[in-house]
Amino acid sequence: MPSPNTTIGAKRHPEKQKNEAIPQPKRPDWLRVKAPAGELFDETRNLMRDLNLVTVCEEAACPNIGECWSKKHATMMILGSICTRACAFCNIATGRPDLLDPHEPEHVAQAVAKLNLKHVVITSVDRDDLEDGGATHFAHTITAIRALSPATTIEILTPDFLRKPGAVEIVIEARPDVFNHNMETVPRLYRTIRPGARFEHSLSILAQVKKHDPMIFTKSGIMVGLGESDEEVASIMDDLRGAEVDFMTIGQYLQPTPKHAPVARFVTPNMFSYYEGLGEKKGFLMMASTPLTRSSYHADADFAALRLAREKKLSI
Repeated sequence: MPSPNTTIGAKRHPEKQKNEAIPQPKRPDWLRVKAPAGELFDETRNLMRDLNLVTVCEEAACPNIGECWSKKHATMMILGSICTRACAFCNIATGRPDLLDPHEPEHVAQAVAKLNLKHVVITSVDRDDLEDGGATHFAHTITAIRALSPATTIEILTPDFLRKPGAVEIVIEARPDVFNHNMETVPRLYRTIRPGARFEHSLSILAQVKKHDPMIFTKSGIMVGLGESDEEVASIMDDLRGAEVDFMTIGQYLQPTPKHAPVARFVTPNMFSYYEGLGEKKGFLMMASTPLTRSSYHADADFAALRLAREKKLSI
């Protein structure tokens, strides 16, 4: 946006103050991107403002915003802009959540239609305050998009719906084309990086989607550079394949502010290529592994490739 709440405040998160004095490694050249600008970028931004929509592109300070918005690709973030969790990697504001906007699904659908998107990614903040964690709002958004843009394929990136029985089923029954839930990091780091989540629960969501509807593509991603080892990256690949996940993304973690988790290492492009090859050997239909990879980066092209990969596999 940026809103005054975008940067997590020290008062709400005193435990993150210890990161301020930790010197960070210099950002390498391969992570430098152009500043966002241009007519198409401005058109996308203005449309988001006109429809009162929130995007994860802005709220999470995504480094790819300039490229994506210049192509009129934006990842809409529903359920408000305030999260009920305080993950150590995330730049989205934490605090008392916004009231649900009953017109939000309609506004998202209008944006998808005006941008003429072939593929759209819808994500959200965590809403632990809601009985269903926001699952019904996801379903309504999918339905609204289908009504205005029936040819558009829909990818959702959901929270974990922890302690929200029946929530995952609500979203599955709305039949998104891709159900994405990010693991974010390796199990060992959950307590410090993703303290409000549970690794096994997140993994079970992805397995549940495949069990309920094998034709929905499942997707998950992690960040590297948080202190994980390469062996742990390989191990989480095995965990995801055990849950029959189709598509895995791996990108470099970038510290949003000094109050967030520090960068432990900058992984080289060659190592990202190694991860990609390893994932392909382990059986993922699709791997996206580069320093700038994010969940929705090049999602339209990746979906087309994902669908083609499944068709090829089924024809063998």
